[in-house]
Amino acid sequence: MKHEIQETNLGFESGFISRRQKEKLNKQKAFVIWLTGLSGAGKSTIARNLEASLFENGIRTLILDGDNTRMTINHDLDFSAEGRHENIRRVAEIAKLLNDAGVVVITAFISPFREDRIMAREMIGEDCFIEVFVDTPLELCIQRDTKGLYKKALKGGLKDFTGISSPYDLPEKPDIHVETKGCAPEETVQQIVDWLSKEKLIGQVKL
Repeated sequence: MKHEIQETNLGFESGFISRRQKEKLNKQKAFVIWLTGLSGAGKSTIARNLEASLFENGIRTLILDGDNTRMTINHDLDFSAEGRHENIRRVAEIAKLLNDAGVVVITAFISPFREDRIMAREMIGEDCFIEVFVDTPLELCIQRDTKGLYKKALKGGLKDFTGISSPYDLPEKPDIHVETKGCAPEETVQQIVDWLSKEKLIGQVKL
């Protein structure tokens, strides 16, 4: 699914206020926390809990969630490889714009293909992209199945369903690797916050 720019007389317009100035105003560094993992891994729950913790500590954030974007800006996309690629490309563009506004972005997307996650990192910037692998065994995701999607997929009712009829490329070197089996969301959030503090992306956060 290619979207080519037809016009040749286009050019980016820059504002008078730089990203660094906006970060200074917000008293924070802007970056993207990219949560990736199987459906049912707990990405959205972790994203909400993480945002709440950062918000309580004065950090301006915004969540981009897979379901929400699929129902709005990406409602025209399917779940084919091309549709998934375009889904991630659009999300990465939005995340970058929010970073330029000095906002910390938390994304919760299956983003199953390694090349798409690499593309997102390159678009957003190596120093601003934190890949978090939410590692949850497939059998646990199937057991949870809060939306009944695995049940449908196992019966052949859903095409291109990650983990069943479509592959998930395991992250090779995620910035943060959290295992959720037997771990409460608060513990997972603590691991992420500890990493961000260690890397001096945020100050000491009180949970």
